[in-house]
Amino acid sequence: MDLWINRERKYLGHDGGREVSREELRARVEAGEAMVLDVRPVEEYLAGHIPGAVSIPIGELPEDTEIVVYCRGEYCVLAYDAVRLLSDCGRRAIRLNDGMLEWRLAALPVAIEEPA
Repeated sequence: MDLWINRERKYLGHDGGREVSREELRARVEAGEAMVLDVRPVEEYLAGHIPGAVSIPIGELPEDTEIVVYCRGEYCVLAYDAVRLLSDCGRRAIRLNDGMLEWRLAALPVAIEEPA
């Protein structure tokens, strides 16, 4: 079991960084304490995303706001990569401890947009 966990952490680049639960994310967003960044391809974002989440280049993110990153699911490497990239740029970034799949399975609200 420990070998599997170590392999997973090495693959995902898990560095013991902070994560946030769905409940904590909703509370932080409602309080205006965090911005949500969807790092999936734009087509997936348009098909359904966490309400209030954005899908924009890192350079357009506010510098003084904590960024909560999510992707397809708990083990999606894109979220781990995005947190590392944002942190390396001096941004406060944490990862949602799961992703869009788990969000939908929990029957939480989903925003859908039409392509431009």
